[in-house]
Amino acid sequence: MSATGDTMVDIVFPVRGDSVARDHRRALAGAIEACLPWLRDDAGAGVHRLNVSAGAGPRALLSGRTCLTLRLARERIADAARLEGASLDLGDSSLQVGSPQVRELRPWGTLYAHVVDASAAADEIDFLAAVQADLQRLGVACRPICGRLQLLPGDGLRGYGLMLDGLGADDARTVLEAGVGAHRRLGCGLFVPHKSAAAVGAPP
Repeated sequence: MSATGDTMVDIVFPVRGDSVARDHRRALAGAIEACLPWLRDDAGAGVHRLNVSAGAGPRALLSGRTCLTLRLARERIADAARLEGASLDLGDSSLQVGSPQVRELRPWGTLYAHVVDASAAADEIDFLAAVQADLQRLGVACRPICGRLQLLPGDGLRGYGLMLDGLGADDARTVLEAGVGAHRRLGCGLFVPHKSAAAVGAPP
């Protein structure tokens, strides 16, 4: 455990490849789990979305800064490091995985998730009510700001971008470690620090 008491960390792997399908989330999760079978049974684990080129086409270009980031319990660092050197088969493309770095979670007062699962919600009001219930269960006080509705191509899932503003350090740490909603390995409900509410409208 770190001096801050965090139990979760982000493990960041540089990756090399030309492009991936925009609806690559499930293929990526499956490829990682083929290399790290324990991941599928780790309820708290998550896979951040890849930072790919913006656009609406069926494929997205990778850049030299594209990274694969896993949010995992600290005691899984050595287990996850075995992903180094792997070739992840995404069906119509592949990713070569480089050497990992451990990134500590940063409990900023404003956190943002690109998409939070809303498959069980009838509308935005219903979604925000479910979010408030999750936050109350976690004992977290903040102001949720809902973004636009997003459809996850190929997965039949839908969700909203979500910003949580006015968090204290302890509450921010709780959100970073626990997340909100389901489908962590598809990149849903994973929060990162953010400075501006403008990101709520960013694409998935």
